[in-house]
Amino acid sequence: MVDDELSISRTVSSVIHDDLSLQDALSRRYANYSAIARMIKPKVEKDLGRKVNFESLITSVKRVKPRFEMTESRGIENVLAESVVNVRTDVAKLSVEKTRRSLDSARNLMATYQEEFLQVSESNSAITMVFDQKLLSTISKRFNDEDILDEQSDLAAVIVHSPEEIVRTVGVVLAIYAKIAENHINIEDTVSCFTDTILVIRMDEVARAFSTLTDLIAASRMKLKKGNKKIKEK
Repeated sequence: MVDDELSISRTVSSVIHDDLSLQDALSRRYANYSAIARMIKPKVEKDLGRKVNFESLITSVKRVKPRFEMTESRGIENVLAESVVNVRTDVAKLSVEKTRRSLDSARNLMATYQEEFLQVSESNSAITMVFDQKLLSTISKRFNDEDILDEQSDLAAVIVHSPEEIVRTVGVVLAIYAKIAENHINIEDTVSCFTDTILVIRMDEVARAFSTLTDLIAASRMKLKKGNKKIKEK
């Protein structure tokens, strides 16, 4: 029985340590243990090769000590404290199937609209473009109807501009995403471009997203200020 509990505990710990978002939720104590247990149950059972008692799973989740604790990372706070948030409203998003023709069209758009807000991201099967809504009709016509996978308007781009240290600091982007998730704001699309982290959200959620991120930055600045004050007092 003891060996069985140890086996479950080790497997649960391994699964959670492979997921930074779960570690963050546990370290900041906003996690729902039952929800996490329910989420990881299929993975744990697959790794163990057998069914697992749900109560044992919850107990194991409660015992996990996250290896990565963002709230104690001064490096993350340093980057966030020097970050600023900007919002671009009236944004549209277009996703198309990745073909040679669509790639050429996307490259031509980037060359044509260098002065406009236009972000292009590429995966193995699709190309996603985020741009000013006024360009939606013009850009859509550049692609075949059968190649268009998704088209959305009435969006906003929340842009977090950070110092260059963000490139070498683990966990900053996760801290941003986690804060957005905590406030139940859905990210329609996201892209990281050097020092900019861009979140595409619905227009009706832009005020809440802006407030959430500015509060995160303000809290980081306050923590650093208090930390520096304690160092001086010593």
